[in-house]
Amino acid sequence: MRPPARTRPAVACALLALALTACSGSGDPQQEPEAENSATSSSSPATTSAEASPSPDDPVEEQVDAALAGLDRRAQVAQLFVVGVRLEELSPGDALVADGVGGVFLAGRSQAPAEEIAAVTGRWVDSAPGPRPWTAADQEGGAVQSLEGPGFERLPPAVDQGQLSAEGLAALADGLGADLASAGITLDLAPVADVVPAGTEADNDPIGAFGRQYGSTPADVVPDVQAVVDGLAAHGVTATVKHFPGLGLVDENTDEVPGVTDDVTTASSEQVAAFGELARSDADPFVMVSSAIYPRLDPAAPATFSRQVITTLLRGFLRFDGVVISDDVGAAVAFQDVPPGDRAVRFLEAGGTLVLTVDPAVYPEMLDAVLARAEADPAFSEVVDAAVRTALTAKAEAGLLG
Repeated sequence: MRPPARTRPAVACALLALALTACSGSGDPQQEPEAENSATSSSSPATTSAEASPSPDDPVEEQVDAALAGLDRRAQVAQLFVVGVRLEELSPGDALVADGVGGVFLAGRSQAPAEEIAAVTGRWVDSAPGPRPWTAADQEGGAVQSLEGPGFERLPPAVDQGQLSAEGLAALADGLGADLASAGITLDLAPVADVVPAGTEADNDPIGAFGRQYGSTPADVVPDVQAVVDGLAAHGVTATVKHFPGLGLVDENTDEVPGVTDDVTTASSEQVAAFGELARSDADPFVMVSSAIYPRLDPAAPATFSRQVITTLLRGFLRFDGVVISDDVGAAVAFQDVPPGDRAVRFLEAGGTLVLTVDPAVYPEMLDAVLARAEADPAFSEVVDAAVRTALTAKAEAGLLG
């Protein structure tokens, strides 16, 4: 997208300021997360999920407290999962919702009309025993558009959306939000905020090869992604900015290949600063964490399991206090050598909030593992407490508790 000339310098200055802030810890971007992690690890684990101190006069906190009072421990932990059901057959979602799952992800592709999808999502709202579930879809455009039937406008890929005027993109985003809301979708696992440098698109298998990027620089990407986030929010749909700290510099796709690595990104990278700016939007988007490995941020773990990436960098340096959702940890090849239960536990330990699994078969094992670990480990139990409060706060703000 080419916004008015006055917009670009403002975005560039904001990104520069954020990058400089991220660099202020030690002067060595590679060492910053470790240094900050040492400081945060001595604090109570409950503070690492960015839980704010409740205000007695805050209606959101009152809703959260009321919801918590009505949930036993298993039901609380179930709120930390978004589980996939195939769009070709949505009926298995009924059992998940009846069991109190935090959200249902509509996986695959569908030509069903919006009113047909709305009938199912409405049934889930009515049958939920506790907080209403998130109903999530992957609605980006181009090759990634789950809902394509009547009532859903066909969307161009992000690379083409980025060539629209500011007004044109705002109109497209508003239409996207309206379409999803009409089908009862409350969470879009979009837009992509990854920055793919010009000339490298064909070699960037997860993003650039499919035109999923809005531009080749953070200054191009930030205003476009913000426009989409705002368009969704205008219709009560929560956006998900993905894939932090960025998939624009990798060659392979974590859904299909293990050990995908970005050897370049540091805490002071401009694309990291761009995610920070977008994450703190007034629209309160979620942030999805990449499943790749970033040795200059954490050489010991992929971002999904990295406390340095999630707690130190995203929550600490970039001051994000909202929902952090994983990319798929159920079917993705990147995690098949890790037991399903450990995937959920490690993500929450790192500071995450919502565990996304496209494969519903592994959900019971993940839920049981989190419950068992929380019962055996008081420190981890506090981490879970904080994650549940963050998850329910987001639901209250989205109108899913009232």
